[in-house]
Amino acid sequence: MRVWVDLTNSPHVLVLRPVIEQLRRDGHEVQVTARDFAQTLALCDRFGIGHTDIGEHRGARVADKARGLVARSGALTRWASGRGFDLAIGHGSNDITVAAALLRIPCTTTFDYEWATVQHNVNCRLAQAVVVPDAIPAERFDRYGARGKLHPYAGLKEEYYLADFEPSPAVLAELALDPAQPIVVVRTPPAVSLYHRFDNDLFGAVLERLRGTQAVVLPRTPEQRAQLVEHGGFVIPKRAIDAQSLIAYADLVVSAGGTMNREAVALGTPVFTVFEGRLGAVDERLIAEGRLQRLQSPEQVLVGKRAAPEAVSGPIRAAERIRRDPAVFTRLLCAPVRCRRAPS
Repeated sequence: MRVWVDLTNSPHVLVLRPVIEQLRRDGHEVQVTARDFAQTLALCDRFGIGHTDIGEHRGARVADKARGLVARSGALTRWASGRGFDLAIGHGSNDITVAAALLRIPCTTTFDYEWATVQHNVNCRLAQAVVVPDAIPAERFDRYGARGKLHPYAGLKEEYYLADFEPSPAVLAELALDPAQPIVVVRTPPAVSLYHRFDNDLFGAVLERLRGTQAVVLPRTPEQRAQLVEHGGFVIPKRAIDAQSLIAYADLVVSAGGTMNREAVALGTPVFTVFEGRLGAVDERLIAEGRLQRLQSPEQVLVGKRAAPEAVSGPIRAAERIRRDPAVFTRLLCAPVRCRRAPS
């Protein structure tokens, strides 16, 4: 079977890496396209994922995103035409669902945040399978035309793609961090996302509180990077790093996004969310379980070593982690074509 995977944002590289590996182990041919946005291409290179670069992010406004969708889905259609793909897979990528629909290629979309309304009205209607966490009530997808297409999975997507992960202390040396001192990892807001249109004053106050400490700030865009460098007082990586190891060795994570929050949960690191959009069901469940905390005030951020010293001097304790078989996730993604060799 010939499978086409499209990567449009940094987290998608992490999520779909084990899927690509699993499919290839099962004897399927996999080809990858990737969009030049955030650190998507750099992460593909870091993980050794061969890919074809197609398109770039066109901007934050609705009109910009619409033009970007037309342009990139057209480019993908021209690239994929005649290649004989049996299945297309994307993580919330509207571009691949549009291109696959035009080429009549069975398509799967997957995501874990249900309130990206514009995005899901496209990908859920055009895809043949929608793979989502079982924490999200099925009725929340009805508005997107996903009824009858849902393939739920247990737990967090991070528990699948981090199943084979063990943290390396090399990232601490790379960033000149002292493991004996507190380390805080901060992820900036997704400023170009349609579902996150807020001036996050709380996030700015947190940055001021952490300025001058061992606070590693991971910006999403060149504009954010430039602002942080001008402000000073933070550790800002110059290129794509082993962020998962950094999270594992950190004493605290503060993130205005989603994926990094859940990576911290999966790796047993204390984490605050400062996301100001509408909470999704996954985060609602994590907060209810006490695995994720919602930050209400910058004074909640206490810079200190966390209680478990082994989180700094060695791998995270197995008891703090849930590892799920990525083969199960891969099988769900193959639902439209009932992959004969997909893992059971």
